[in-house]
Amino acid sequence: MADPILRLSGVSTDIAQYHILHGLDLEVPEGGVTMLLGRNGVGKTTTLRTVMGLWRARAGTITFEGRDITALPTPDIARAGIAYVPEDMGIFTDLTVEENMTLAAVSGPVDPDRLDWIFATFPPLRTFWRSAAGNLSGGQKQMLAIARAMAEERRLYLIDEPTKGLAPAIIATMAAALRALKAQGASILLVEQNFAVASMLGDSAAVMDDGRVVWAGAMAELAADSALQERLMGLSVERA
Repeated sequence: MADPILRLSGVSTDIAQYHILHGLDLEVPEGGVTMLLGRNGVGKTTTLRTVMGLWRARAGTITFEGRDITALPTPDIARAGIAYVPEDMGIFTDLTVEENMTLAAVSGPVDPDRLDWIFATFPPLRTFWRSAAGNLSGGQKQMLAIARAMAEERRLYLIDEPTKGLAPAIIATMAAALRALKAQGASILLVEQNFAVASMLGDSAAVMDDGRVVWAGAMAELAADSALQERLMGLSVERA
């Protein structure tokens, strides 16, 4: 079995006086979509932010492609090949869509072929290319947030609740974009509250509770076991 592309070993993270992660162990397999699941407030966002160095681990190690990145500055982590899409999207609303994309491509102008692929994936971005990002709808802003992460080819994408509050048609577009990234060989760690979306996209899953991973395995196994879902996340999934 191949080594995971990302491994967190015994990671503990504090925010002010609050202990959020408590010796977290997590592995993200290479080349697939790993769902990071759990109730609100269990530490999923903190996990992503800790990987990116936005919050510092007090203990433990984080390795990416076998390299210890625990203490690296956030820009160096990004340059190593990790993209991050925060829950608040992180776009610059006063700038145009084009300017947002330009800033996201740290290595230089976005490759024209890659830009064409992004436009094919998210057609509204071509339509509103010269418009201020603040004028986009909620769904279009989320498209831009994902597209910014896709501006350059990355080895790993950390994405925090990309479908939250979106209409089903936009969710389908997001799902197609993430499948396309996976098809290119990228690895994705995805926080998602919509269990139907998680079941559709995920290859593997890790369920968190109280700052730790309490279950990890195949997403299909979790999706097929309603009793396990109820025990781990309090879900009661209706089945036809």
